[in-house]
Amino acid sequence: MTMRSKRPHRLALLTLVAVGLAGPALAEETTTGASFIDNFDTLDTAVWYVSDGWNNGAHQNCTWSKKQAKVVNGIAELTFAEGKFGERNYACGEIQTRKRFSYGTYEARIKTADGSGLNSAFFTYIGPADKKPHDEIDFEVLGKNPAKVQINQYVSAKGGNEKLVDVPGGANQGFNDYAFVWEKERIRYYVNGELVHEVTDPAKIPPNPQKIFFSLWGTDTLTDWMGAFAYKGPSMMQVDRVAFTAPGDECQFPESIACKIN
Repeated sequence: MTMRSKRPHRLALLTLVAVGLAGPALAEETTTGASFIDNFDTLDTAVWYVSDGWNNGAHQNCTWSKKQAKVVNGIAELTFAEGKFGERNYACGEIQTRKRFSYGTYEARIKTADGSGLNSAFFTYIGPADKKPHDEIDFEVLGKNPAKVQINQYVSAKGGNEKLVDVPGGANQGFNDYAFVWEKERIRYYVNGELVHEVTDPAKIPPNPQKIFFSLWGTDTLTDWMGAFAYKGPSMMQVDRVAFTAPGDECQFPESIACKIN
C-alpha cells in the first residue's frame, strides 16, 4: 500500500473496496530505477521510505510506525505489535522504495508473520497520488493460511486475477524466495525458483513503472479474506534480500531467477 493514494483492497479475494490513504507530503522519485540488490546491512533511507503515522482506512486495525521497521543482523524486520497509536490499538510496519521500477525481474527472500487477520506482502504499486492509474503486482501471504501465497495483479484498478499457490513447508516456517518477471507481454511468477503462474493476456499486465513495497498489517473487518483477527502477541515479517534486475543486465546473486532466464 502506498502512502497518499487510493489503493483498492481485496475482500473475499474478489471484491474491491476503495481505501483512502493519508500520509505526509513526499517528493516522489519519478526516474525509473536501475538494477539493484539490497541485503539489508542497513535500512538505507536513501533507497527506502518508512511509512509512519497514519493508517490506510477503517479496514486496517494498525497504524504505520517507523518503530516497527528496522534492520537486525542483516534482516529487515517489519513487526505488528500492541499499543495505542493514534486511532488504532496496534502498530505495524511498511517500507517502500523511493524510486519506481519498470520491466524486469523482482525477487525477495521472506519469512512471513504468524496470525489470522495479518497480511505479509511483497508487491509493486503506483496510483492516482502519483498521477498514474492504479497498477499493482502482488505476493501476499495471509496469516490464516501460511501454506499458500496469493498472487495477483491490477491494471488501472481492475484486479480479480487472484491465484493461490503452495509454499512448501509454510511461508511462516522459514525463508522462501518469491519472484516475478514483468515483461510488456507477460508476467511469470516464481516460488523457490519454480514457475507457478504465467500471465499473457495484455489486458492483465500493468504498463506503468511502480514502487516496491514490503508491508505487514492487520484487519478486524476483512475476515472473509484474511480471517478472524485474534492478537496473540507481537508478530514479525522478515526480509533477507530484495533485488531488481533490469532486462539484459547480469544476474546479481547465484540463485537469481535472472540467471536462469537471461
